[in-house]
Amino acid sequence: MPLDSMTLYALSAELRTRVVGAKIDKVQQPERDTILLTLHGVCGSFRLTLCGGVGCARVHITEARYENPAQPPMFCMLLRKHLVGARITALTQPERERIVIFELDALDEMGVPVKKRLVLELIGRGTNIILVDGDGRIIDCLRRVDAEKSALQQVLPGLMYRLPLNQSKPDFFALTASERRSIWENSDPRQSGDKRLLNSFACLSPLVCRELDFRAGGVSENMPAAMEALAETVEAGDFEPYMLLSDGKPRDFSFMHIRQYGEACTGETFVSFSELLDAFYTRRSRAEELRRRTQSLRRTVKNARDRTVRTLALREEELRATAGREEKRRRADLITANLYRLKSGQESVTVQDFYAEDCPMVTIKLDPLKTPQQNAAALYRDYARARTAEAHLTGLIADGRRDAEYLDSVLEELERVTCEADIAEIRRELTATGYLRQTRTAKRRRAEKPAAPLKYISSSGTEILVGRSNVQNDELTFRTAYRGDIWLHVQKLHGSHVIIRCAGEEADETTLAEAASLAALHSEAGEGAKVPVDFTRVRFVKKPPAARPGMVIYTDYSTVMAEGSFALAERLIKR
Repeated sequence: MPLDSMTLYALSAELRTRVVGAKIDKVQQPERDTILLTLHGVCGSFRLTLCGGVGCARVHITEARYENPAQPPMFCMLLRKHLVGARITALTQPERERIVIFELDALDEMGVPVKKRLVLELIGRGTNIILVDGDGRIIDCLRRVDAEKSALQQVLPGLMYRLPLNQSKPDFFALTASERRSIWENSDPRQSGDKRLLNSFACLSPLVCRELDFRAGGVSENMPAAMEALAETVEAGDFEPYMLLSDGKPRDFSFMHIRQYGEACTGETFVSFSELLDAFYTRRSRAEELRRRTQSLRRTVKNARDRTVRTLALREEELRATAGREEKRRRADLITANLYRLKSGQESVTVQDFYAEDCPMVTIKLDPLKTPQQNAAALYRDYARARTAEAHLTGLIADGRRDAEYLDSVLEELERVTCEADIAEIRRELTATGYLRQTRTAKRRRAEKPAAPLKYISSSGTEILVGRSNVQNDELTFRTAYRGDIWLHVQKLHGSHVIIRCAGEEADETTLAEAASLAALHSEAGEGAKVPVDFTRVRFVKKPPAARPGMVIYTDYSTVMAEGSFALAERLIKR
């Protein structure tokens, strides 16, 4: 759901009371399109999220947890240089457009006071975060737009910043009642009510247009009254942070109560628009955003897995074809034993099969263009080839099955990613295993520090570590963990390695149950399903020779039943 102009209008009025006068203490860029500003104002410290992602662009105060990359992006470092220590003096929304401008008082390198502006454009595919100096010249931006990308407006360092072109449609809330009625009556009556509104007025989202049409009962004569009721609500500042839920999952949000879906959707009202947006994007869009970012990786892995499965099927078919090799050797032996009876040019020969119990007579087809000795030699060659092929194909099939299982585990990992660090870890893993090419940029880039495993503290105070990827599973089990620690893994399903840091001591029942729940949660089973989880000491976990990352064998284990729980994981990770 894009952030429409009226929700942004209500949000800006709400933010203005918190951010104006606040000082920027810290700038972070946890994700490619997200800037996180830590502000300190009269009400204390808080964090402001500025997201320039297409389809999820927004600005709001957040309580969500973010994980920062090991190396901050260049745009983040530039913002730190210009914004840390700056004070926000104003927050404006020009002409109710989907644009927010932060006016800043800052100091330059020489300590001289300067004016700067941080512009957040939330306009569809043109979403951008732009830093502008006091003269209106662009210092830098999140997305650089040259003439090839846009002939109307370029956004590049050094150019003068100009607001995007206004829509040709009139602002719904800037008109008088008679002007709105006149425009409505002159719109195309052949279109549906929501389409007429959307094509006639600016500052109305498709959701609000459908809601007005619903409140008017789909009757054109009732629409002016519905429009005036909305205009009066906005003029009075009577906004309601409202989220639509479908089957308990966030579907949409608005600045007003939405009734058009009836019983098909439920609604949830929030105290503030920041709380609304934080909840909406934390629950829904962040998972979708990560899924979109892993789409290319998922496609690469799925193609490799499908290719491996197809090759595996062909090799299994070839292996089945070698099953008749013993019959070829037997026929070759029978021909050799009866060479004295055979002549060149024969098409077949009937001989006694001394391999069978009753020595029955059997007929063997021959190639009349070959001598009897050549027929026997050809059968021996076919037998030797089949025997060699069986040994070779058996090894290739075993490797193929391991590769297919490994790629399935990577696909399962991609379903469980929670941040950019997880994606980068999987990308490094696929590069190391040869499924991704190492780009020139990656070769030149300094080696990044691998992401740390997830850390939980059990209710009894014991540390529990959970691997994020196959490579990290190996690192966690064979390098980080002590031999006396307890190792857990969900049984017969792909999932993370889990370590209870007990250093040879027995883990209490609560810690073991909570670690087993985390193992179930960070596996294919996910939340809600009750699955068996195996646990043993780390010293009983071994890495088979030439095994893929994350693949282990273990002995001396016990099994408990466990159910994954997000609520438990949140409670333990906060501890």
